Formats: sequence, structure tokens, C-alpha cells
Amino acid sequence: MDKKEALDALKKKMEQDTSLPLMPANLVFGEGSANAKVLCIGEAPGAKEDKEGRPFVGRSGQLLNRLFDGVGWRREDVYITNIVKRRPPDNRDPSPEEIEAYKPYLSEQVEIIDPRVIMTLGRFSMRYFIPEGKITRDQGRVFQVDGRLVVPMFHPAAALRSTRTLKALMASFKELASMIYTRK
Repeated sequence: MDKKEALDALKKKMEQDTSLPLMPANLVFGEGSANAKVLCIGEAPGAKEDKEGRPFVGRSGQLLNRLFDGVGWRREDVYITNIVKRRPPDNRDPSPEEIEAYKPYLSEQVEIIDPRVIMTLGRFSMRYFIPEGKITRDQGRVFQVDGRLVVPMFHPAAALRSTRTLKALMASFKELASMIYTRK
């Protein structure tokens, strides 16, 4: 089974798992290249993502696309997903129980894609890999976690609210892009 087939099988398994929280919200599994060097992981889908069944398609996704363009990446060449694969009500933060319930599926996605770098978008996805992390301190830093490079980044939604955060996020994207294509 190749990576795309493995991801499709995992998605089907999730669709059939009625024990997962946040139903009946739509499953937003993830999208992009199954062979991506970079795996972007957000927190949970928003309203637009729930409606379309795709990650990062609202305002945050538009900014993410501009950030990709700014470093010469194409969205379809990275893989984008979230820790929690269904939208929490009222756009609230995902609960620890919800994160725990979806954790095995995210772990399997990571294993299938086997990216060179995991870019966490926001504090919840950062803490998934770096439990003691602080996004304001660790944004843009490179960590080695279970043999993978993990780079916490501010969530694009935070960058939409603050010019300072946006500038830091843009600078970190440029550094990450240069690192990915210069390291062997």
C-alpha cells in the first residue's frame, strides 16, 4: 500500500469511528502531498473548514497560502491537517479529552507521511509535541522530537490580529524554508 492509499484507508477508518467526539461536525482529515517534506498541523477546523471538509480554507488559510507563496512553496506540496479533525462548538479551543481521542489518528498520519519537518501552527499543536513549550518563546525554534524536526509557529489567526506576530511568522517561514532545502 502506498502512502496515499494508507491515508485514504485511515480517513475511512476515522469516518467509521463513531466513538470520536465532536460528531456530527464534518470530518476534516487533511490534504496535500502524501510525500510532503513539511507537515503543517493546526488545532481544529473552523466554520469554513467544517463546511468545506478541508483544512485552512478560511482567512487563516488564505494567510497560510500567502506565506507558502512567499517562500516558493505550493500548498499541494505540503500536507495540512489539524490535531482535532472536527470543529468544536462555537469555535472553542479543543479540550484535552478531544485531543486525546484524535491523537492515535494524528500519530498514524505522521507515520504514513513521514515528513522531514513538522510545523505546528499554534499552541495546541505545539504542546502535542513539546508539552512544556510556550508559543511566544518557542515560535520559529527547531526541536528534535522522536527523530523528527518540529518547528512551532504562531497560528495564522493570531498573525491576522497582530502585525508584530505576522512579521515574526513571516521571518520564521523564510528561515524554515531555507533550512529545509539546505539540510540533507
